[in-house]
Amino acid sequence: MAVTATTPATRPPTATSRAGAAPVAAALVLLVAVLAVVDLTQGTAAVGAAEVWKALTGQADATDASVVVASRLPRMAAGLLVGAVLGMAGAALQAVSRNVLASPDTLAVNAGSYFVLGLASATGVTLPLLASSGLAFVGGLAAAAVVLGLSGLGTGTVRLVLAGSALTLGLTAVTEGLLLLFPQQTEGIYHWNQGSIAQNGFDGVLQMLPIAVVGVLGLLLLGRRIDALALGDDAARGLGVPVRATRLTAVVLAALLSTTAVTLAGPIGFVGLCAPALVRPLARRFRAFARTRGGLPVAALTGAALVLGSDVLLRVLVPADVAVAVPTGVVTSLVGAVFLIVMATRTRDTAAAAEPDRLRLRSRTAFLTTTAVLVVVLVGITVAALLLGDAKLLFGDLLNWVQGQAGRTTAFVLETRVPRVLAALLAGAALALAGTLVQAVTRNPLAEPSILGVSGGAALGAVLLVTSVPMVGSWGVAGAAFAGAAASSVLVFGLAAKDGFRQNRLVLVGFGVATGAAALISLLIILTDPFNAIKALTWLSGSTYGRTTPDIVPLAAVLAVGVVVAAVRRTELDLVSLDDDTPRLLGLNLGRGRLGFLVLAVLLTATAVAAAGTIGFVGLVAPHAARALVGRPHARVMPVSVLLGAVLVCAADLVGRTVIAPAQLGAGLMTAVIGTPYFLYLLVRSRRG
Repeated sequence: MAVTATTPATRPPTATSRAGAAPVAAALVLLVAVLAVVDLTQGTAAVGAAEVWKALTGQADATDASVVVASRLPRMAAGLLVGAVLGMAGAALQAVSRNVLASPDTLAVNAGSYFVLGLASATGVTLPLLASSGLAFVGGLAAAAVVLGLSGLGTGTVRLVLAGSALTLGLTAVTEGLLLLFPQQTEGIYHWNQGSIAQNGFDGVLQMLPIAVVGVLGLLLLGRRIDALALGDDAARGLGVPVRATRLTAVVLAALLSTTAVTLAGPIGFVGLCAPALVRPLARRFRAFARTRGGLPVAALTGAALVLGSDVLLRVLVPADVAVAVPTGVVTSLVGAVFLIVMATRTRDTAAAAEPDRLRLRSRTAFLTTTAVLVVVLVGITVAALLLGDAKLLFGDLLNWVQGQAGRTTAFVLETRVPRVLAALLAGAALALAGTLVQAVTRNPLAEPSILGVSGGAALGAVLLVTSVPMVGSWGVAGAAFAGAAASSVLVFGLAAKDGFRQNRLVLVGFGVATGAAALISLLIILTDPFNAIKALTWLSGSTYGRTTPDIVPLAAVLAVGVVVAAVRRTELDLVSLDDDTPRLLGLNLGRGRLGFLVLAVLLTATAVAAAGTIGFVGLVAPHAARALVGRPHARVMPVSVLLGAVLVCAADLVGRTVIAPAQLGAGLMTAVIGTPYFLYLLVRSRRG
């Protein structure tokens, strides 16, 4: 996958003015100060500006002074510190990687920290704040190293986002599995992961401040070397700069700053992405900001303004008693998602839609053999899924049940287990077919519903209905999921269709939509009552638990229609996946054909999400494996992909409910664990190619 997008971070600074930087910096300081003052006056307690002033001057009564000193001031200080360190971390990462989308979020730093802290909580280890910071630092640095190693430095935006989002999905899936398995030990970790600057006293801020100072001083001392990297690796080496050591040191220091923020307030999303992007136009205009030692403080001020501004905006728009429960990180993630989408549409994208996979032609015998083997495997895994679980049955029990001669206990077990198995089989088949259609239409081998935000939109629609109308039926959930998937797909494919489905724009817009949907889902889960929150979390993990026959009827109907339509139009799908010119020369309406296939893919994804929750990577792994086994013709790819998807999800569901029985893990968590390494392998392979 060739990525050649030109971004501002790949060019040396072109600042043209020395004057004017001081007034701009002063204006930023004033903005941050105003936001800090406003933030002090907001909260559930009736403590306004006058009471805050009296508390600061020692004239307030004990109650008002306690509110200001124990809650308001620490919250404001945490917002300043978190925003500043994230802004500087993002600026440093973008400078050394020469990538405008490098940040603690896209490098999976937050996900790595979340994973190690969740693991520590699940094992019952109680750690002081500084020790937790050390663990978070190790996890975040390791995740960033993996992403940078897989994506390379300065090789374009899309590979870094793909590697970071894939690793984030895998690590988050494992962490949420721990949350479901150890609910008491990990209580509060999910809410912490949304990011909140609320504090109870100054202890946390004071303990994290020295670590932040070390990171800031280290980056400032490294400033001249980082500036030299903007000239190119060869030029930097010519100036005597150790390029590899400089990059490594800068990444370690940026991870240290990110860890400071994560430990203190949880992951505050996208501040490290947005703050440097807002400073970049200033750097092109004012020479003082174009250098690292001048740009980092400005990025820090911008980050502080973003965090405090988000907190102020939240408390202005939402009633005070509700705003207390809404983490600041949800607001910054929503802002960052919009920002990322805008950046994707404005960035000049010279990477065309991907070329079709170069695969060896397979014989008809190979296709028939592969299909037969998969059918046998599917039957075997289905029988195993029916017999195994918290209650183990014999094959004779299954035969007796089919004949209507089973005992009451056996009948009860199978009547509850059969819908689960069918939901897993049908959901896997639907997601695999949807992934095949999306990859063919976009000619992007790394595209699939979950990465492009379609699954996220479907999940948002379904969670919105599940949390607001708990007794809603299966058709209602399917309808809500389709509405969400349709809205997200219109946004993603509508913005990405400009000049064709360019790789960079398609993936970046999809990543932004998926991020925004995840933030809104988190908001719904946090604000709903605990019973619905647990229900939504379980469902989001891709669980088939509690499924009944009516729940899978919409999915079965849509899948049947999808298979028939795709089979009838298989030749057209082959032509669409080749290029833009061949279908037109043969008289096909390319736009209408693409739209039809995408609508079908959205329907399949929405009903699969409604029936089995969010299950990632199936739409990526199954079509890839199918093409490798039987070649490119969709007459062969589609049936093999459908069979592979059904086997994968059914096997994941079986493993999730038997390995640690009676406890269970959702099929979505298992497919994420399987799919993440495979996705990263595809990135490595495409980079070598």
